[in-house]
Amino acid sequence: MRLLLLRHGQTPSNVAGLLDTGAPGPGLTPLGEEQAGAVPGALEGRRIDALAASSLVRTSLTVGPLAADRGLRPAVLDGLREIEAGSLEMSSDLADHHTYLETVFAWSRGDRSRRMPGGPDGDAFLARYDDAVAALAADGHDVVLAVSHGAAIRSWCGARVRGLDVEELAHTPLANTGLIEVDGDPASGWRLVDWRREPVGGARLDAVVAHDPTGEPVD
Repeated sequence: MRLLLLRHGQTPSNVAGLLDTGAPGPGLTPLGEEQAGAVPGALEGRRIDALAASSLVRTSLTVGPLAADRGLRPAVLDGLREIEAGSLEMSSDLADHHTYLETVFAWSRGDRSRRMPGGPDGDAFLARYDDAVAALAADGHDVVLAVSHGAAIRSWCGARVRGLDVEELAHTPLANTGLIEVDGDPASGWRLVDWRREPVGGARLDAVVAHDPTGEPVD
């Protein structure tokens, strides 16, 4: 299966630099809506058999224009949601951002017993994200696009995808509507096909936000 993991469009919490991982979560900013609206054109001509989104509002709003364009109804999978920030939730403190990102990339490096302060450990996160991906694969579609979240996409890919360097992944931002594309299946594993760090609609839609917690690089 070809799996396209698209980060959601920009949210007010991204702009404010908040670790906002709870449900239902914020909607999109005007720029986020523009980013989402550019996705159908950016992927024109690309085969997509099925769509999915997490249970947080921002992913459904992001996948909406593509769903309308393709006449597809997205599956909603809670396992694709963002990594819970635990006691760091809604923090704008840079030290908390660093703790959050260091934790999620420690999981990618194999330290899965490390726990987010007041939140999950790596085994719990990877199990629920693996289950969501397995559910998508079990449907039998060849090409699936799933709208998910910056830290969740990067942490899962770092742990599960061959051809991705975890250190590069940790130190490279994934913009809103950035895309990591992988190929494989849950049994044999996954390999990197493409990694688009900027919005799929083009660099003009990228926003330089100083402290976008879940998409920023580890300092």
